[in-house]
Amino acid sequence: MILSITLLAASLVIILLSCYIFVNAVECLGKACNLHQGIVGSILAAIGTALPETLIPIIAIFFAGGAQAHEVGIGAIAGAPFMLGTLGFFVTGFAVIVYSALGKRNKTMNVDCNVISKDLTFFLIIYGTAIATSFFYEITWLKTVIAVFLLLSYTIYLKLVVSSEADMLENVETLYIKKFVKFPDSIPFIVIQLAVSLVIIITGADLFIKYVQQLSSVIGVSPLILSLIITPIATELPEKLNSIIWVGRKKETLAVGNITGAMVFQSCFPVVFGMIFTPWNLHGITIVSAGLALSGAAINLIWIKIFKSLNPYILMTGGLLYGIFIISLFYI
Repeated sequence: MILSITLLAASLVIILLSCYIFVNAVECLGKACNLHQGIVGSILAAIGTALPETLIPIIAIFFAGGAQAHEVGIGAIAGAPFMLGTLGFFVTGFAVIVYSALGKRNKTMNVDCNVISKDLTFFLIIYGTAIATSFFYEITWLKTVIAVFLLLSYTIYLKLVVSSEADMLENVETLYIKKFVKFPDSIPFIVIQLAVSLVIIITGADLFIKYVQQLSSVIGVSPLILSLIITPIATELPEKLNSIIWVGRKKETLAVGNITGAMVFQSCFPVVFGMIFTPWNLHGITIVSAGLALSGAAINLIWIKIFKSLNPYILMTGGLLYGIFIISLFYI
């Protein structure tokens, strides 16, 4: 058991260090390409960290086969936006409070509300439509039409993010690998660091899940609790850690955009695969998780629309929504 805990902690350190490297590479790429914070946080960082867990449902659906594999795939598809819209928001808000208590920053979040508002709006439209379609899962042509609509919606989202105005990146650190190898500023070297960091993040996340499973078997945690609660937390760990790092650097647009941008991405591409290649008959705890994810997004969007700001305590309501999910497990 001590060995399992040690290995679990080591894998967590690997993920944390690789997230620092990833954040540095993303910021340097954004600065080199003269990209604003909306593109860097909601597209580059979001897609980069979302790709690994996106492969889980695709692999389950295409290569495992069978009804059980479809259930695993659908669970993974619904689990990603749920974790981001509940625990992801909670961790980000909590990080602001902790850093403030330590005197590292104040509680006011200097976030570009236009960027986050756009992300949350598209998430509610895309994911809400996808979930509503599950009630008509027997109508194949409708699912196909909706799948095309989701892809077109994400294309429009990308165009709006790229063409919108937002604050540019400031106080970007030197590319980390330049501290060890001297070379002229060049985008290819930035991409190399970015790719290496993603590989390490994926490796660390796989190790983390493996050691969580080992530890769970030692202490007697049931497979159901493991699959519904523990493993999804691990797969979304990079987004949460990236956001904590950016909160500490007072770059809230990147911190929150990393999560909301990933929510938009996760509500589109994995969902399209699910709609086309599975029955897409959502029910029970899956519907509950989807409703809670949509609620988390709606709460923060309403706050932004009314108060033209983002509040760490409102973000932390995601923890309450996650608590509702845990309680629901025992009654559904």
